Amino acid sequence: MLPARMSDESGWSDVCILNVSSRGLQIRSIRGAAPGSTVELRHGDHVIVARVVWHNGTRAGLRAEDRVPVETIVIMARAAEVQPQAAALPVADRRKRPRTHEEHRLRSRALEFASVGLIAIVLAATVFSMVEQAFAPPLAMVRTALGG
Repeated sequence: MLPARMSDESGWSDVCILNVSSRGLQIRSIRGAAPGSTVELRHGDHVIVARVVWHNGTRAGLRAEDRVPVETIVIMARAAEVQPQAAALPVADRRKRPRTHEEHRLRSRALEFASVGLIAIVLAATVFSMVEQAFAPPLAMVRTALGG
């Protein structure tokens, strides 16, 4: 099964090439073209103009106007099978095992504790700065009065 694109009177659609010969193709398509209509089939760099000979359900038989480069299409299909495809590769899980509900709960509690601690430190530094600024002028007056 080779993926391809087909253009007919209703527009472009995705199809699968099921069988290829030197003068025709068998395809599977959700939108079927009417027998006798002309379609354009694109697979890779190849453009095949063909006439729909028969149509049965989702399958259709096409007769090409020119010779179909069967060898090239088969070689392209084998090369595509050899190349790794991202969708076909399994997704690597970074964790060895999924975390349990208890582990998620403990992690969120630790994050909450760290956030509250950081807020407390910032508030304490702000209050210290305000108190220092409030007592700085009177302490400076006491220092000068004591001669220091």
